Amino acid sequence: MAPAPHTPKSAVIFWFSLSLTVAAVYGLGGLQQAFSADLVVQDDARQHVFWMQRFLDPELFPNDLIADYFQSVAPAGYALFYRVMAGVGIAPLLLSKLLPPILGLITTAFCFGVTMELFPVPIAGFTASVLLNQSLWMQDGLISATPKAFVYPLFLPFLYYFLHKNSLVTGICIALLGLFYPQYVLIILGILVLQIFIYKSGKIRVNFGQKVFKFVGINLTIASGILLVYALTSSEFGPTISALQARGLPEFLPGGRSQFFIDDPWSFWFQGRSGIALSAILTPVFMALGFLLPLLLKFPKRFPLVPLVLPNIRVLGDITIAAFVMFFAAHVLLFKLHLPSRYTQHSLRMVMAWTAAIALTILLDSLWRWGQSVPKKMTAGIISGLLAIVFLFYPQLALNNFPWTSYERGKEPELYAFLQQQPSDILIASLSEEANNIPTFAQRSVLAAREYAIPYHWGYYEQFRTRLQRMIQAQYSPNFTDLVEFLQAEGVDWWLIEKGAFTPGYLSYNRWLNAYAVTQEAIANLKAGIQPAITPLMTQCSGFETADFAVLSADCILTVQD
Repeated sequence: MAPAPHTPKSAVIFWFSLSLTVAAVYGLGGLQQAFSADLVVQDDARQHVFWMQRFLDPELFPNDLIADYFQSVAPAGYALFYRVMAGVGIAPLLLSKLLPPILGLITTAFCFGVTMELFPVPIAGFTASVLLNQSLWMQDGLISATPKAFVYPLFLPFLYYFLHKNSLVTGICIALLGLFYPQYVLIILGILVLQIFIYKSGKIRVNFGQKVFKFVGINLTIASGILLVYALTSSEFGPTISALQARGLPEFLPGGRSQFFIDDPWSFWFQGRSGIALSAILTPVFMALGFLLPLLLKFPKRFPLVPLVLPNIRVLGDITIAAFVMFFAAHVLLFKLHLPSRYTQHSLRMVMAWTAAIALTILLDSLWRWGQSVPKKMTAGIISGLLAIVFLFYPQLALNNFPWTSYERGKEPELYAFLQQQPSDILIASLSEEANNIPTFAQRSVLAAREYAIPYHWGYYEQFRTRLQRMIQAQYSPNFTDLVEFLQAEGVDWWLIEKGAFTPGYLSYNRWLNAYAVTQEAIANLKAGIQPAITPLMTQCSGFETADFAVLSADCILTVQD
């Protein structure tokens, strides 16, 4: 475990290649799930990629509130990348499946490189890369191919060239990150500002070196310029919802679609959207070894590899400070900087991967040095072997379906085929979970669906929420006039209804729907035996049926009214 300068180049290449091999194996596992059936889509891609089918057919989703909203919030570089790839024949949904393994390999290469700049021991680079890969493939960020998936393959190159003080490439990386995931540029801004300060002997002083000011100044200008552009760009679906508004909506309360305000202090500050996302940061469990590193560094005589830790290690502290500053700033400015967890989750996951890898390498080196005699060597070898097996195969032991992909399968191909035969400008009303899949697999617009109930921009969500409540009220109203008024007001063409939707339990156990007063009224009516006005039309106006669903024609319902 000698440092890189004294290690044969072949050893560095070996551990680097092995790192890429592990990443490739994980990526192939993701691809296997992605192409395991015809109708497969990643959960978050149903929000952030479905509307991109417009790149292939501009007539899709005309005047669609949901598609327009998600298109408006897509970062410019992210949307342009998918548009360009669509232009050369790679469909957005296909691209979203192909990208994760590629992003994983880029992440791995630069994670290894950064490790060598912090602690030049190749096996530490391998360990850090594997830990980060395991963390990413045990959760659904990288696999989504949504903007958050680009954080790692763009931030890690930034950090690598930042440590090499390469202003040109560092600036390019900042610009790219701003185009794909602009919120994270705030972390870079914090890291850059902290470079002006020197910490030594418990004292902080300003570094007035010309090179430092030039390097930091150039990159601060780039980062600030990107953030200024975004700050001056107004959303057509604004304003951002205020904390006061959010506290009054069931969506943000315990059990809500976007649960945020939790009574339990531990959960609020350490878990979920409001917390630092501790469980995500410490996945896999080996990440917790990172907490040992500060202690190990205090005993360089007992742990011979400690002196190999380079001064660049301070950047991990800078990343951590920047992450927590932005975490608390996001709480103060709720929800103007989006979710607080976004700043700590990504940052601390990388920090813990590096600190855990360095700590584990230092400990293993000490274990091998301890094993000088034959019995001790055997003991050290057995311990190291067992640790290696557990380390490499932990994800498979911890998860039944590693890598964790959150892929969703379309279960109603005949339904999608029927809807695709209809004009591209139709609008479908539905309270069923299947409505989440229709824009992706049928390429048709839905009035509302749980997957698209994202409440952070009030200009969008106020309309969405109103639509949803009107749809609940109309579907369960005993008054036929309510159906007619709803269809005419919303311009609905087809109404997709589950055949078991008219039982109290259908609504009672639906946490998304039962938060509304109109839902409670519907439940009370069903329990009292009062049937909705639409039930007699389930057969009469059905234009298409499956075992579980009926698709009612709005024209037929309006004709019955006449």
